[in-house]
Amino acid sequence: GAAALMKLRDGPSACPSLWRSLPCPSDELRLDLVLSSGQTFRWWESSPGAWTGVLGERVWTLRQERDRLWYTVYGAEQDGRPAQATKPDGAEAEQILRDYFQLDVGLPALYRAWGAADPLFRKVAKGFPGVRVLRQDPVECLFSFICTSNNHISRITAMIERLCQAFGRRLCCLDARPVHAFPSLSALAGADTEARLRALGFGYRAKFVSGTAQAIVEGLGAEGLCRLRSVPYAEARRELCALPGVGTKVADCVCLMALDKAEAVPVDTHVWHIARQRYGATLGGRSLTPRAYQEIGESRAGLRRGIDGNGAGPLSAGAHPLSTGDFFRGLWGPRAGWAQAVLFCADLRKGQELTGSRDQARRRQGRDSRRLCP
Repeated sequence: GAAALMKLRDGPSACPSLWRSLPCPSDELRLDLVLSSGQTFRWWESSPGAWTGVLGERVWTLRQERDRLWYTVYGAEQDGRPAQATKPDGAEAEQILRDYFQLDVGLPALYRAWGAADPLFRKVAKGFPGVRVLRQDPVECLFSFICTSNNHISRITAMIERLCQAFGRRLCCLDARPVHAFPSLSALAGADTEARLRALGFGYRAKFVSGTAQAIVEGLGAEGLCRLRSVPYAEARRELCALPGVGTKVADCVCLMALDKAEAVPVDTHVWHIARQRYGATLGGRSLTPRAYQEIGESRAGLRRGIDGNGAGPLSAGAHPLSTGDFFRGLWGPRAGWAQAVLFCADLRKGQELTGSRDQARRRQGRDSRRLCP
């Protein structure tokens, strides 16, 4: 209700005592590119240059100014009472951000290595510094990407917002906007989840969300899902693909963005065509059928070559089919998924610009023209 309102904070100049910062040059992180490029769907630009969202069941506003990342944390509601303004606990809050943005991974050196191996990457990446892979909560990442099937970023964002409002705990209310935590596994595993999600417009995805939540509760559990961070990529991918409605594309997204598998390269139709057209990789099949994705994702020899970081050049016609993931691992090395995230972001932005030139209203809303999945 009205009593629970809190005011959004735009930046440190308004309430300096409620903000802290850590050093973060723009070539290490560009908030505007990383938070709006289809990795996460829970951040919004609350004012120009300020990004507000939920991380670790707390609500944050982030802003970059002069090689520093500024952050403020909003207090949680207590039994319906208004949230109090709280000073962020410096050490703990900074560690949460460092972990989420994986700031211990030096990005400029990786960009240089990828650019040296790949002239196309060097050319494209000049305009897109600071694109890094987030380290997300596995439950949130998995259920978010189940919602991406045949979907646009703007629509996915709206669906996940409805999911959180319906099943997640309310954390606070900012400028009359209620902000909810991502739902727990048990909340999503309820007997009526599928029906409620269908009523919220989830369509066929409702069954997958409900079924996957139940399967994890009865099997791995949230802890088991987190433990996949410490098993090999192929094993984590296999475990995820055993869940209802989780295909190889979603599994690779979760492996890369939540399970520490930097070598995972999510491949959709679009990425596959990039590999064929721009790199001349000869890949079996003409469309991305499940069989084609298997060709694209699982050549064991190529996987060994990629993880070892040894080069693999484009294939000639008639050569043994190399998977797209393996091709990129051979080209970019053990953090191939990170390099692909840069090209994905660049391609997404170009798509948004093209769409904007055709339709200014859509550009103002920040919509994208490209589907995340085939």
